[in-house]
Amino acid sequence: MGFGEEDYRGKVPFFSHHIKAIAVAEFHKKIKEAFEVFDHESNNTVDVREIGTIIRSLGCCPNEGELHDFIAEIEEEEPTGYIRFEKFLPVMTNVLTERRYRPIPEDILLRAFEVLDTAKRGFLSKEELIKYMTEEGEPFSQEEMEEMLSAAIDPESNTIHYKDYITMMVIDEN
Repeated sequence: MGFGEEDYRGKVPFFSHHIKAIAVAEFHKKIKEAFEVFDHESNNTVDVREIGTIIRSLGCCPNEGELHDFIAEIEEEEPTGYIRFEKFLPVMTNVLTERRYRPIPEDILLRAFEVLDTAKRGFLSKEELIKYMTEEGEPFSQEEMEEMLSAAIDPESNTIHYKDYITMMVIDEN
């Protein structure tokens, strides 16, 4: 054996497990903090309609189908309209450790907006944006559309300058 080898044998798996345990503990803390914001009764439950907001606040971006599947996994057998923290925590922990529902990279978002901007103006009108987001692909709900418009539309020009919007929207991975 070379110098010091006997000191490290068998410790790498322990070290790796220890790091994972620290990461999981950190995830649990973040999940609990995010959940508590919406636990208005302080009884470890939240309205099922808040689950998407909670998940997004944790840096995840599920589409509507993924969100529906997530909720189906944590709902009671007889849905009550509320989600219990003890059901939410393990599923959300798995989502974070597996890095599911990652945001779309900035360059792909930019290309998507550029495809919609056929005149290559660098912006879309409010009307164009509403048309694309409600009639194409997976349509936005009214609530999602209003939320996006409030953040994206420049009130003076009634347009979305999509490069600025993407910069504001992209989640910092670090």
